[in-house]
Amino acid sequence: MKILLIISILLFASCAKNIGESEKTIDGNEKGKVLNIPLSGSLQNPAFSPDSRSIVFTRFINGYNREPAEMYKFNLYTEQLTLLVSDGSANVNLPGSCWNGAIGKITFSSSRDTHDEIYLIRETGTTGDEYRITNRPAAAGYEPTLSPDGKWIVFESHKVDEEENGIIVKYKTEGSSSYINLTSADADCRQPNWSPAGDKILFQKFEDKQWDIWIMNTDGSGKKRITFGQGDKTDASFSNDGQYIVYSCDFESDLADIYRISVSGGEPVRLTGLAGYEGAPSVSPDGAKLVCESCKGEPDNSGGTKLIIFEY
Repeated sequence: MKILLIISILLFASCAKNIGESEKTIDGNEKGKVLNIPLSGSLQNPAFSPDSRSIVFTRFINGYNREPAEMYKFNLYTEQLTLLVSDGSANVNLPGSCWNGAIGKITFSSSRDTHDEIYLIRETGTTGDEYRITNRPAAAGYEPTLSPDGKWIVFESHKVDEEENGIIVKYKTEGSSSYINLTSADADCRQPNWSPAGDKILFQKFEDKQWDIWIMNTDGSGKKRITFGQGDKTDASFSNDGQYIVYSCDFESDLADIYRISVSGGEPVRLTGLAGYEGAPSVSPDGAKLVCESCKGEPDNSGGTKLIIFEY
């Protein structure tokens, strides 16, 4: 079934009070909603709950990507805002599959110790309830994502104090496995996301002087490049049915927009165009909504982004 991004006033009328305010127009006829979240700073990396009714997101307190960072839950219908993680360090979740229904937990990275490591917190938890999963003295972990059954985690790994040469690493959430490298150290691979069916992992790879989206089997085999053409493609995650990938790209405008592409490749479809920046998209598990971060101008060095929700 072909999925179209159609945002209309009628679709939002029944729940506009609950899921947002301040309509933003796309090309004059499509509308999204800025979520009514009463927080300052930069709101980033939204990801849906398993029941599609809530999101988890990161709040960078001092502006876009400027630490420290907290994590919150936000109910789209009751507008209840819950602080999950806050300790004065950088606590950051990944858009896509960071909230797992099988184990009822949310995964994130935190810089609270000597360097970033991977943590879990119960979806019903509060700040102070989180616990550490990885423990490697010479390597940092970022951008974690959970397998659908909650038994495995994959994340982006770097040597401590090194920004280049990202490796996608797989590890059991209960700590019984070794750290398994799914990509090589001589390639720069980042931001993995697990597919809803549990059979694929996507990631972004720096090659030919730009970032593109790749896909692989969960054992690291069968690597395939999905996106081509100009522009950096980043912040990718799967659609709810696993048939598409949504991501951010700056090809058609000075600032990034959201695109969708089939997992088999082909021509991407541009989903947003708000005369600003849109990035870090997530599709709800019920396939009804897409949420992303948004800014009127360049987000870097700005006060921050807001979160916008669309019908998908």
